[in-house]
Amino acid sequence: MTTDESVSPDDRKRLYTAAYDYCSAYSPYHDYVFSSRAGESVIVGCPELYGNVIEYFINRVELLKDQCDSLQDEALLRHYANAWNRYSTGANIINQIFSNTENDSNIHEEEEDQRRVFSVYTMALGKWKGVLISHLHKTLCNVILSLINRQRDGETIDQSLVKTVVDSFVFFGSYIYEADLETPFLNETEKYYEPESQLFLSRGNLLDYLKKVGQCLKEEEDRVDQYLSTGTRNKLLSKCEYMLVRPHSRLIRETFQRLLDREKEELQSMYASLSRTRKCLEPLRQKFEEHVKKAGLTAVVTLLGEEGDNSLDPKAYVDTLLEVCCRYSGFVMRIFGGETGFVASLDKACREFVNRNAVTGSSTTKSPELLVKHADALLRKNNKMTEWDLEAALSDAMVLFKYIEDKDVFQSFYYTKLSKRLFHGISASDESEASMISKLKEACGFEYIQKLQKMFTDISLSKNLTDEFNEHMQTHDEMNMNFSIMVLNSNSWPLSAPKGDFIIPPEIIRTYDHFLGYFQTKHSGRQLTWLWNYSTNELRTNYLNQKYILMTSSYQMAVLLQYNTHETSSLDELVTATGINKDILSQVLVLLVKAKILINEDTNQYDLNPSVSSFFEVISHSRDANTFLSDFKSKKTRISLNRPIKAEVKADSSELSQTVEKDRKHALEATVVRIMKARKTLKIQPYQLDLHAEVTSA
Repeated sequence: MTTDESVSPDDRKRLYTAAYDYCSAYSPYHDYVFSSRAGESVIVGCPELYGNVIEYFINRVELLKDQCDSLQDEALLRHYANAWNRYSTGANIINQIFSNTENDSNIHEEEEDQRRVFSVYTMALGKWKGVLISHLHKTLCNVILSLINRQRDGETIDQSLVKTVVDSFVFFGSYIYEADLETPFLNETEKYYEPESQLFLSRGNLLDYLKKVGQCLKEEEDRVDQYLSTGTRNKLLSKCEYMLVRPHSRLIRETFQRLLDREKEELQSMYASLSRTRKCLEPLRQKFEEHVKKAGLTAVVTLLGEEGDNSLDPKAYVDTLLEVCCRYSGFVMRIFGGETGFVASLDKACREFVNRNAVTGSSTTKSPELLVKHADALLRKNNKMTEWDLEAALSDAMVLFKYIEDKDVFQSFYYTKLSKRLFHGISASDESEASMISKLKEACGFEYIQKLQKMFTDISLSKNLTDEFNEHMQTHDEMNMNFSIMVLNSNSWPLSAPKGDFIIPPEIIRTYDHFLGYFQTKHSGRQLTWLWNYSTNELRTNYLNQKYILMTSSYQMAVLLQYNTHETSSLDELVTATGINKDILSQVLVLLVKAKILINEDTNQYDLNPSVSSFFEVISHSRDANTFLSDFKSKKTRISLNRPIKAEVKADSSELSQTVEKDRKHALEATVVRIMKARKTLKIQPYQLDLHAEVTSA
């Protein structure tokens, strides 16, 4: 046998020619043939050449066997490795010589009345396996195990030599490697580290011991990379974990918890030592999850004790949750290197205390509601934050949004708050609103924000419509007040029409009729429902030395305009004159009395203070809602009187809950239909599992 480098191209050509001529000269009717593929004969061969090839390989491996029997230990290993390199290379060269003969490399061999096809290379390796491997594999494995133990004790060994022998075992199939080398190697590993474990721990504390464990695990990983099969890696690490870590698992957990309670940086080295183990980290992840959950719950309890449940500030609540989430997120990155298992534990803990804490109680809507209120405060005009700070605050809010379980509840609350910001024109900026919607889209998909985007479209169209109408009225010289209108799609806005028939005051009826006629000429067939409960107006006072502009709701306007013609009115008279629901009107009057616009000296009787006529003049009709003061001085000339009506706030909350339940019902029904269409028939238990998976992933 020879090496590939020692055969020149000329020698290779001569060998090929000789083989070809020899095969071509033989009788074409003999049973032995050369074939390029199994079952496909292409050129006639001869039994003499076939027998010579077989005899050569047998003699060669028998000679190598006798040589190996005379050697021991590392000398045996070295001789075997050199012989394997030369033999496998030489067999390949011979195979190439025959393959060049009409692309022919296979010999048909009849054995036990069955035709079998072997390539020259396969036949050569079969002889090696049948003679040398079967005779020497146990001896060679024992030598390799001895070298590995010497390396573990600090000696330097020839790793390339070991790798060559191991590769030869792997080449002939995983069974030989696993049965004769891998299994004894794992057993030797257990025997080696059992006393070493106690010795390591007796020489220092647990952290020092774990550093030593980490070093051992790295060495074993390097050993696999250098000369063992990659399939041995997990088995070897599991064996090392079993011998070095599990006997001390209780002490490890206790130490981990103690360091975690104080958030010590030593956890980093502890994790680094154990990061190569698989099962050992799981109990530590559970400890970390419980620790973060406890920290979050404690922070909320502390906040609740400081502020109280009734006066809880949404910003304080969000900041408290966010501080815990961000602190431990940085902790995971710094200490655990962002390992996915600890990140998952952090997410579970945050999801738990964000949705279930002392503030939420048994409610599943409290956290989404408070987060929406916080976002609403950020996105209002009165927020003094810079553009960059606002963007950062919105990104922080999205950190908590990720942990909100009932995202449909968040969607409904956000939907309502956004509608009020757009309706009343109190958004900080269109850019900020668009940025927040983009973040929600990225987190939940386009369908989640579809209605929100339609609201912006309605606002844009309404601005154009207002400008066109005002221009039309000015052209005909029929406009006697400032007027703006919003025409909103009822399917895109969470707004409900008022109960009862509101009686439009004569002061604005003309503008109302003009717009109605103008709209019908542009959009025939569309029906308008007027939302007087959301409209706002501006009134100019004529009864005080100082002129004030009062920003009122339409209900307040309707009440106050009655006092242009009446000095006093009873509750029933005001109900009849305005058409406002009695319960709502009572609350409107309470606000006006508190503002000292009206006095209520007699039960259900309301007088204007002071009592003079022609007090109010409508100067603007729009959409907003506030309250008012009388007998009163202020540096401001524009005074907002509108305040939310409790009955309306309660109704909004009730409608929101109903909307969420309705949407969930529709989503559930759609999922049921989708599953049944796909599966046709399905047993109840798999069906329930599929349904749960579909709904939770939606």
